[in-house]
Amino acid sequence: MATPLELRNELLAERIIKGLKKRNMEGYYCPTAQEAVKKALELVPEGSSMTWGGTMSVRDIGLAKAFIEGNYDVFDRDTCDDPVKLQEGMRKAFSMDWFITSTNAITEDGELVNIDGLGNRVAAITFGPKNVLFIVGLNKVTQDLDSAFKRARSTAAPINAARFDIKTPCRVDGTCHDCNSPECICCSMHVLRHSKIPNRVKVILVGEPLGY
Repeated sequence: MATPLELRNELLAERIIKGLKKRNMEGYYCPTAQEAVKKALELVPEGSSMTWGGTMSVRDIGLAKAFIEGNYDVFDRDTCDDPVKLQEGMRKAFSMDWFITSTNAITEDGELVNIDGLGNRVAAITFGPKNVLFIVGLNKVTQDLDSAFKRARSTAAPINAARFDIKTPCRVDGTCHDCNSPECICCSMHVLRHSKIPNRVKVILVGEPLGY
């Protein structure tokens, strides 16, 4: 018998998946991270070219490792220490088969909200790669767009600023100041509310907390 938390997660995921479907996006629910990795490997054909943004969720569940060790054409930005080659690799993302990422927030109705510094992540989500695969823990679900932006700016951004030791006001006290500091990482704000290309965007919802 499902626990109350498991039941809630299933019902919430079902609601989000319905929202994604009406927005021309595919949704899947996996109770565990291990199942999410398995589902992702089912969705992405061997031989596919791919890369990912600065996502902790994809790394933490072992999906990045699985792709690197599998039969895939991977550009791994984490092992690229040449700034020129890193820029080239990020631009090549637009012509790849898959872009793997997470999201800063997802609404109960299936809208995905992301804030980006350089902009490569939100750019690839918007256009270029043939497929975009999101790995999203249910800890990132919010009721609406207003709360999604609040989560992105006052939860995800301060944690990422601390992770990269960036000198922003949110790094000091952990909350958004709507700043324009030189090292601001909230430069582009993006809402994916509908996929123009049917099923280009696929979202795996995970019943475990993932990322920030």
